[in-house]
Amino acid sequence: MTKGLAAALLALGLSACASHSDKTKPVRTALDAGNEKQALALINEDLDVKTAKDLPEKTGGDNALLLLDRAMVLQALQDYGLSSRDLETSDKQIEVLDLSRNAMDEIGRYLFSDSSGRYKAPAYEKLMINTMNMVNYLTRGDLNGARIEARRLAVMQQFLERSEGKGKNLLSLGSYLAGFTFEKSGKADEALRYYDEALQYGKFRSLEAPIRRLATQSSYRTPRIEAVLAGAPAVGGHAGSSPPRAADAQAAPAPASDDDSADLLVIVGYGRVQPKIAKRIPIGLALTYASMFMSPANYTQANRLAAQGLVTWINYPELGKARVGWIDPQLSVDRSPQALDGVLAVDLEAQRAWEDAKGAVIASAITRMVTRIVAGTAAGYAAGKASNNDLVGALVSLGTQATLTAVDTPDTRSWETLPARVAIGRLRLSPGTHQLTISANGKQLSRAVALAPKGFAATTLTVLR
Repeated sequence: MTKGLAAALLALGLSACASHSDKTKPVRTALDAGNEKQALALINEDLDVKTAKDLPEKTGGDNALLLLDRAMVLQALQDYGLSSRDLETSDKQIEVLDLSRNAMDEIGRYLFSDSSGRYKAPAYEKLMINTMNMVNYLTRGDLNGARIEARRLAVMQQFLERSEGKGKNLLSLGSYLAGFTFEKSGKADEALRYYDEALQYGKFRSLEAPIRRLATQSSYRTPRIEAVLAGAPAVGGHAGSSPPRAADAQAAPAPASDDDSADLLVIVGYGRVQPKIAKRIPIGLALTYASMFMSPANYTQANRLAAQGLVTWINYPELGKARVGWIDPQLSVDRSPQALDGVLAVDLEAQRAWEDAKGAVIASAITRMVTRIVAGTAAGYAAGKASNNDLVGALVSLGTQATLTAVDTPDTRSWETLPARVAIGRLRLSPGTHQLTISANGKQLSRAVALAPKGFAATTLTVLR
């Protein structure tokens, strides 16, 4: 009986489920090789659909996250319409995860293996859904769709400001794009408000001339706007990384006149944010990280079980290592190298968000494991009493505890195809056709762009490796 019990426990321990990031590794491998079409086919297979035109029967849970991943692969393949559809479908399903001290139950429910429900995203992911969809709409020249996404972003910004405070670097990119959207929609007040917000968090010299033009149509003023009008550079905050500059950048081809000139917007997303991975650390180190996020009773109980050798390891979802070796994007217009402006480091924001949440996440992992160990000990005691065999009870107890540790797979879900860096280029050009060449991380895009008098065009290059 004892051998059979041991064999059963071993089999259960070996049946631990693979984490989400383990299951999506083939997609990341395909993207690392620059094979977006293979990555798309793999995601479609995971969604149980035939083509990217199809939505899965259920769009919640893990599928909401897979749709986010597919949206960025579709953007990389320049299918901006389907990318928008997937982003909007996921946006309806995904909420923001509350990582405050009084949300421990929620953290435990959504960051571990029994979190089969709706995916809850950290703030930076939620903000980037509307931001990247603005990219899709602007690239298609659809100002109405871009305005809708800008207003959705504003609602989320206000919610995060109330719940988490100011200072989110990711506001810079979304605010820049929203400002551009409203400027091209003929709404000077709203455009200046968004540009002012962008300058609060990022460095954007390309906004100096637009702000001066808009100021002649609007009375909206702030100290940052006034500073730009007085001739100071538009360098309010810091977006996370220094902007890449072409080695021998030249002035853009001069517009024929201010009356006829048009705007060209270039958005380059490259690399990918680091995925989450399942990690195991000793209980002592885990308690060090989590001490400020645990109640005295839970902390004392965890220490007692650790001293008895009943809890030795803790499983939790850790952010993977940041990728290195970016090849900075380059832009040329009509064979003239141009500087790119305002790089947003999404990967650094992901790292900051994780560091803020780490203590609470590990505290939840400890609480979860302690609860399960106590339950296992009670089960072992009951089994021993039922069989009048203390050895059987001890085996059940220890085996259950070991198995619970083995199968306790952390929830490593995250938006794995989100670009790690985003750069912006903006030029004032004469009407007509201009030849663009954009490159990043070993991929190049060349195309002719036609600009109507007083019009605009947006071009996007997304390289997910």
